[in-house]
Amino acid sequence: MNLILFGPPGSGKGTQAEILINKYNIVQISTGDMLREEVKLGTELGKTAKSIMDNGDLVSDEIIMSMIEKRIIKPDCKNGFILDGFPRTLKQAKDLDNILNLFDILIDKVIEINVNENILLKRILKRASESKKTRDDDNSEILKNRIVVYKKDTLPVLEYYKNLNKLYSVDGMQNVAEVSKDIQKILT
Repeated sequence: MNLILFGPPGSGKGTQAEILINKYNIVQISTGDMLREEVKLGTELGKTAKSIMDNGDLVSDEIIMSMIEKRIIKPDCKNGFILDGFPRTLKQAKDLDNILNLFDILIDKVIEINVNENILLKRILKRASESKKTRDDDNSEILKNRIVVYKKDTLPVLEYYKNLNKLYSVDGMQNVAEVSKDIQKILT
């Protein structure tokens, strides 16, 4: 089973991906996590990505597509995968289709987690204040910019998957268990 999870920053994509990983024995592919790992390791890619991410902007398609292509052909993806927060642009969605076609892989479903932006901002700031591991992107100004970028770039991607009859939507303002239950209904 190959899935894409959509939702603005802090919508619960990571939490829901974890539930799906355990239930279906699939892997999560998070471009954000992959980029943060590169930053942590201090690689050239990490240094470039850090300056871009610190502004709340998106890393180039070339970098992201290269990372995705290398990742989806690894043996642990044989059972399936969840793309978390990717593709973020229409170009990435089309480039992803081209890569998947090369390897004869299909995306089964695209799930959008809908949330209220004002509540979302409070949720993320709360996460930042409670977490022992703070993320550099968990502050209100960067977050507001990330939401603007998300809306501008990602909404056309949702329309793209809607036209392919792959897009499903769940109410992300429910508790974790209810969101998970709604996603399970979509997948069965």
